[in-house]
Amino acid sequence: MDNLTHSLVGAVMGQAGLKRRTGLAMPALIFGANLPDIDAGCVVYGLESLAMRRGLTHGPIAWVVLPLLLAGFLYWFDKWQAKRGTRPDGRLPVHFGWLYALSLIGCLSHPALDWLNSYGIRLLEPFSSRWFYGDAIFIIDPWIWAVLGGSLWLSLRREKAEKAQWRRPALVGLAVVLAYINANLIVTASARAAAPQRDAIAVPVPIEFWRRDLIVEADGVIYAGKALMGWSWPAGLDADARVLTPRPSCLHPLQLPQFAPDDRALAAFLFWSRAPYIEPVERDGRIIDVLHDARFTGDAGSRFSVEVPVPDEAEACAFD
Repeated sequence: MDNLTHSLVGAVMGQAGLKRRTGLAMPALIFGANLPDIDAGCVVYGLESLAMRRGLTHGPIAWVVLPLLLAGFLYWFDKWQAKRGTRPDGRLPVHFGWLYALSLIGCLSHPALDWLNSYGIRLLEPFSSRWFYGDAIFIIDPWIWAVLGGSLWLSLRREKAEKAQWRRPALVGLAVVLAYINANLIVTASARAAAPQRDAIAVPVPIEFWRRDLIVEADGVIYAGKALMGWSWPAGLDADARVLTPRPSCLHPLQLPQFAPDDRALAAFLFWSRAPYIEPVERDGRIIDVLHDARFTGDAGSRFSVEVPVPDEAEACAFD
């Protein structure tokens, strides 16, 4: 998920009462909820970063080490402020055990949320590089922003006014978001059940949380169609399904490394990709074969694509 969502989750958990456990609890929860994304720095490697993201810093070792580092830093920071005489008078006493526990809770919320979308996450890295997908929530969800942001604002406002039950809006906000996530998991399960094949991909779409784009493969051709809750695809393929591969005779994407075994960008793309397909594109008067992933098409697809390194004598695809 996006970092605003991660931050809101950490803040609302704190406002639900966890911030009263120790001084610097809110930084522990909010920073902890974002800490696994320190791997974002690898984007400087371009497409190669696809093989680096949502892996080691999102796996079991990071769940233990990152909260420990964050708690240690916050504990030191409190002592440093006290030594300089700049520690706020209103800050609660700092307990390292609680700092670590809250940093851990925040950190664990991050992979749990990341699992929910179709981008995927390698939950078991470095022990396994397998990708896991929830296919339930789009990577940026304004509905979650609205619920968490509204509940946080209301809780803070009630706390400032010294009203009783100021934690309640935050608790309600968390409950609503959990119910929303469960409802989306049901929508995804319903869409998959209606698909003509068991391993169909149900991709959440922006805003319309009740809708899924279904991606299926039939006889070497990848199709993408729309699904609604309770919708069925009994005839095999929806009449409005888009054909993403031009014809079954196209070179299969997994055959591409033989033409460029040292191409790191290509290797990273194929490692990350879930539904790769090759599309012929006309550029400067000639046909260029471009590798895409069916989860990301349109404007989003331009960010996730790589030119296919296939010599002319072994052309991958061509226009009919």
